[in-house]
Amino acid sequence: MSSFEYPQDLRYLDTHEYVRIDGEIATIGITDFAVDQLGDVVFLELPEIGDALTKGENFGSIESVKAVENLNSPVTGTVIERNETLIESPEQVADDPYAEGWFLKVRVNDPGEVEDALTADEYRAQVEGE
Repeated sequence: MSSFEYPQDLRYLDTHEYVRIDGEIATIGITDFAVDQLGDVVFLELPEIGDALTKGENFGSIESVKAVENLNSPVTGTVIERNETLIESPEQVADDPYAEGWFLKVRVNDPGEVEDALTADEYRAQVEGE
């Protein structure tokens, strides 16, 4: 059995981003599984506050000692906050990707657009090959 967490209140992309919807605010980050696959994270590129995101499009990148991965947006909306702590110390994403390790907060145009994202159980089955 894996030691990865898959919080039930999140929706997941097959590219390993997660989104938590709270009213019209989406919190976006990457999953525990993605952090594990990346290894030691050394750089994080995120959009500026006020930037527009489009669902399914690239919004930045995360770089580790192993690879550089693009980050894809699970929602369409406007960036209202970004995790400056992670930009300064990107390795901290590994400490708690679902709480302190979030990347962006976005005011979403349509909170319902995450309905086609994977549930926790669907994502777990995908990454664990069940």
